[in-house]
Formats: sequence, C-alpha cells, structure tokens
Amino acid sequence: MAELDSSGGGGKKKGGKVRSKKQSARVDMTPMVDLMFLLITFFMLTTTLAKPQAMDIAMPDKDEENQDQLQVADTRTMTILLGDKNKLEWYMGSIEDPKTPTPQGFGKEGIRKSILEKVKDVQAATGKGLIVLIKASDKSNYKNLVDILDEIKITNVKTYAIVDITEPEIGLLKRDGVY
Repeated sequence: MAELDSSGGGGKKKGGKVRSKKQSARVDMTPMVDLMFLLITFFMLTTTLAKPQAMDIAMPDKDEENQDQLQVADTRTMTILLGDKNKLEWYMGSIEDPKTPTPQGFGKEGIRKSILEKVKDVQAATGKGLIVLIKASDKSNYKNLVDILDEIKITNVKTYAIVDITEPEIGLLKRDGVY
C-alpha cells in the first residue's frame, strides 16, 4: 500500500518549550494509482490510431492467354520513363517517333505541370482523356514510382498503366543523361 507521510516531527524546539507530537496524516495513494491506470487504459483503447492509406491499382492477370495488347492512339498517349537520381523523361506518341522527349523532375513545377498541359491539349484535340504509360528503369527506385502515381492521382488522370520499359526507351534515357 502506498502512503504519504506528512508528519510534522515533534520534540523540543529552540526555545526550550516542549510541544506535543502532531499526529501524522496518512494519505492512501492506492486508489489514485488505480484510477490513473484505468484512465490510461481507457484512452489507449478508445483512441483511433492513424490508418494506413492505400491507393487502388487495377493490375492485369499474369495468365499467358490474356496477354493481348490494347492498341491506343499515339496522340493520346504520354509515356513517362523513370530514370536515375529522381529524374524522369516523358514523351508523347511512340518511341519510333517520340514527340518532344523532355527530361524533368517531380513536383508542382515538374511533371505535374506537364501532365496538366497535356490533359488539356489531348482533350481539346480528341475530346477524350489522356492515357499515361509509366515505365520504370532498373535505375529508378520505389519512391519514384510512388511519386509518379501520386502525381497521376493529383492531376486526375483516369487511364494509366505501369508497363515494362523497352531497350529503345533505355537508349533514350541514356542519350539524355537520365539513366
């Protein structure tokens, strides 16, 4: 049992007068400690912890039978190549005739601005939405892939895919110093 001893002492004082010994007041701290643990337990059990956030990604089946490739118009397709040192490069169209390959970085003034411009251009030209193909090189890291998916979500692009990078695209990255 926890106790608090608040005795005032007793005995003789300097003046030579004898005083009577004061009774010590005992305060039992056990109920206070019990209450503290009950409150801590209550708040721990009722507190909502931060829930992990996840983005839904629809991935195709890995079956050999379902490997039919979907043909999309080059005028609507923006390909983003993830390179080394948090750099990327994007181009419109196909790799045989890439229109304006542009090395760029991430962020508000980087790829986000380019995606927003291309969404407007494609909508004005074709009346349909932009299709973004994300291709990560072996020099890029996981953070870059998450960052570009965040940019896709921020810019509200509805159609996008994560696909394998090809040798000509790696050559384009090497040519521009992004690989």
